[in-house]
Amino acid sequence: MTDQRIDALSPGTFELDGRDVEFAPGDTILRAATRAGHYIPHLCWKPEYGPHGSCRVCTVKVNGRTGAACTVMAGAGQEVQSNTDELNAQRKTLLQMLFVEGNHFCPSCEKSGDCLLQATAYEVGMTGPHFEELYPSRPVDASHADVLLDLNRCILCGLCVRASATVDGKNVFAIDGHGIATRLIVNSPSGLLGDSALQVDDCAAHICPVGALLPKRRGFATPIGQRRFDISPVSQQVEKDAT
Repeated sequence: MTDQRIDALSPGTFELDGRDVEFAPGDTILRAATRAGHYIPHLCWKPEYGPHGSCRVCTVKVNGRTGAACTVMAGAGQEVQSNTDELNAQRKTLLQMLFVEGNHFCPSCEKSGDCLLQATAYEVGMTGPHFEELYPSRPVDASHADVLLDLNRCILCGLCVRASATVDGKNVFAIDGHGIATRLIVNSPSGLLGDSALQVDDCAAHICPVGALLPKRRGFATPIGQRRFDISPVSQQVEKDAT
């Protein structure tokens, strides 16, 4: 058992960008930082679920070594760096890659202003895609009476998979394939959302951070300019209820 693992079994403090952060036994760096009100950019993590580590946007340096803040356990005396030019440049590159490998048309998207991908891109200073757009051909599944599935926007964060399995108890979604062929699939006989057990009030129907899953007939109920990230940037909306 490493010293870091031993330290993680007891409460203590670590240093994040020069500020002391308290942690509880079993906390990851991201969970402890979020509870303390300190923002570390992330896409695939929510405090209600276990770490996933797929987006790597939360990558930090811990005592000089890089790691995903959502998976690295907090330990007493750690020196953690997050808000540095190097790490923010890496995050910007990751976000640029996410934008070009999908079809994200922010000005006309129903999720604009509520989209975590868009808000995080603004936060790290991304002003353009940089890489050549791929414009993949991906289906839009409108077969469900109340929920739209637009795979053009999916960033494979896995949140809907975890929400459906652990909260809704339905296992409606899964991640299939490898590399560039990785995709979100629906666990139904036809592969269509309309043939699944998903209901509009399910957690999985609302948890998507980018609008790949959207309840129908609600897209513009809140006007542009009055939405969550229109009002204040993502860094000022740290979820302090991380437990």
